[in-house]
Amino acid sequence: MVTSSPLPYFSMMSLSPTTLGSPNPWLRELKSEERGLYLIHLLLTCANHVAAGSLENANTTLEQISMLASPDGDTMQRIAAYFTEALADRILKTWPGLHRALNSTRMILVSEEILVQKLFFELFPFLKVGFILTNQAIIEAMEGEKMIHIIDLNAAESSQWIALLQILSARPEGPPHLRITGVNQKKEVLDQIAHKLIEEAEKLDIPFQFNPVVSKLENLDFDKLRVKTGEALAISSILQLHSLLAWDDEAVQRKSPLLSRSSKDMVNGYNPSPDSTSSSPASLANSNSMNMESFLNALWGLSPKVMVVTEQDSNHNGSTLMERLLESLYSYAALFDCLESTVPRTSLERIKVEKMHFGEEIKNIIACEGFERKERHEKLEKWFQRFDSAGFGNVPLSYFGMLQARRLLQSYGCEGYRMREENGCVAICWQDRSLFSISAWRSMK
Repeated sequence: MVTSSPLPYFSMMSLSPTTLGSPNPWLRELKSEERGLYLIHLLLTCANHVAAGSLENANTTLEQISMLASPDGDTMQRIAAYFTEALADRILKTWPGLHRALNSTRMILVSEEILVQKLFFELFPFLKVGFILTNQAIIEAMEGEKMIHIIDLNAAESSQWIALLQILSARPEGPPHLRITGVNQKKEVLDQIAHKLIEEAEKLDIPFQFNPVVSKLENLDFDKLRVKTGEALAISSILQLHSLLAWDDEAVQRKSPLLSRSSKDMVNGYNPSPDSTSSSPASLANSNSMNMESFLNALWGLSPKVMVVTEQDSNHNGSTLMERLLESLYSYAALFDCLESTVPRTSLERIKVEKMHFGEEIKNIIACEGFERKERHEKLEKWFQRFDSAGFGNVPLSYFGMLQARRLLQSYGCEGYRMREENGCVAICWQDRSLFSISAWRSMK
């Protein structure tokens, strides 16, 4: 059963900044829906104060929010707790010494990160649907190929490629020689994946190689991908490409030193529009990092037969704090609502995902600017423009792949999860809110 969602009420909220009085005891007596609406109002009011540099009023509003928000309450209470933390963090960043001192001992272990990623994979169907559609697109593009090379730009989960190995082992003409290049910042993650895939390939008697590349995406050395002539290439990117948009901002900063941000700019939400950023090779001359345009151009140069991209289908890359706060309130309310409908509130696994996964993303979207702001999620139409400009053509996802994906969504036994087709691509939704998109591309030459 889908719980009542706060989403329909967002449009009722006033965006005008108001100065609220001191905390009142009656706030604690509000019903859940009233409290949710009031929390949205308070968050928008607080963001307006932060954007206007009115830190005293922001502090007063944060105090009121803290009376109502709770990381173990209902959907809006939980969301408000993390948005409050993000707004407070943004204010603290204007005092770098204080911010560093308060965060100096904060450390997330690699093992915890791996656990939270696994919990996100298990509690939601989004990545599983992405894996199904990616694998099916690769199988169809690679029909009859004897040498297949797959580049996984976010090698974090072995189950996708184990499923592919099993399908390839059953090919009537026999399995191909398969090579997977996995890119990840953490060697421990790549070691785990390599062990599982090599073990599975031996069991299925498939000739297999795993090529680990320890690297951030923006620093990727394309020579290490070891793409060879004579092999059919496929590329998989799961929730990765959006982070490269941060380097578009850096290109603008290097070209125009006058645009360097002050502390006041940081609070007010200054950020050059991503649409106006230049990403020419000249603008990146003093950097070892790639921006979006140069990265996609490099991928195009590898001539992949297919490239499948899964991304968050949300507009979290607005030029102002208020734009990003409003858009991210919508999408994270939907994500928290998914968990409210399927997982008990007291679940430690749910709390971990909300705090360490969604909470960190929210903080990055709201509190960070420049190259530090990696969570620059954009809508599918923006990705269409970027891939088209880089010389890629869209490959419609197959009916069979979408059929498998729909069956998976239905297996969750929750009516809130939906899937819709858009121009041969797939949007995975919670109720009517699109949250993730999957699209396939090929190099047009």
